[in-house]
Amino acid sequence: MENNSNPCNSSIIDRKIIERNRRNQMKALYRKLNSLMPHQNSKGAISLPDQLGEATNYIKKLQVNLEKLKEKKNMLIRIQRTNVTMNGGNRSMGLKSPRIQIQQTGSALEIVLVTGLNSQFMFRETIRVLLEEGIDVVNASYKVVEDAVFHSIHCQVGESTKGAARIPERLKNLFQLQQVEIVCIYKFQNQMERGL
Repeated sequence: MENNSNPCNSSIIDRKIIERNRRNQMKALYRKLNSLMPHQNSKGAISLPDQLGEATNYIKKLQVNLEKLKEKKNMLIRIQRTNVTMNGGNRSMGLKSPRIQIQQTGSALEIVLVTGLNSQFMFRETIRVLLEEGIDVVNASYKVVEDAVFHSIHCQVGESTKGAARIPERLKNLFQLQQVEIVCIYKFQNQMERGL
């Protein structure tokens, strides 16, 4: 009564084993993908298609952030090269003029302030101007590279706040005794508009 030698039964069993192994491998890969995702919401169990959708959105968000960081890096490199050129290749002379880049995308406002080691008051005064204009400072950080200090200030602009438009002029007036280059970048749905 045993028909184990039947080739048809054997191929069915082989296919079942192959399919079970494939499903187990896919489960392991989904678990690994899910473990790499930031878990911000604790809704409980999320369906597999939703997990894949969240992973896709997260990867796209990371790509956008990477592009922004590349732009910022390139801008900082350009500033550093300009500084070296202005100093005749002598890096020890310091920045001749501080630079401020203001970039607004929707309600997010980022200010990059590049100063020399002896111009730290500019950071404090920039923060003061932002607070006076009703802009919320979310994060501020700095990095010293040779004789330059790169300050990065991340802000949130409220809908009722009109101060964001006045910031370039206020900073220009505040630092009028020094030659300060102020660059403003406003982004509106994939369009970039530059102004000074």
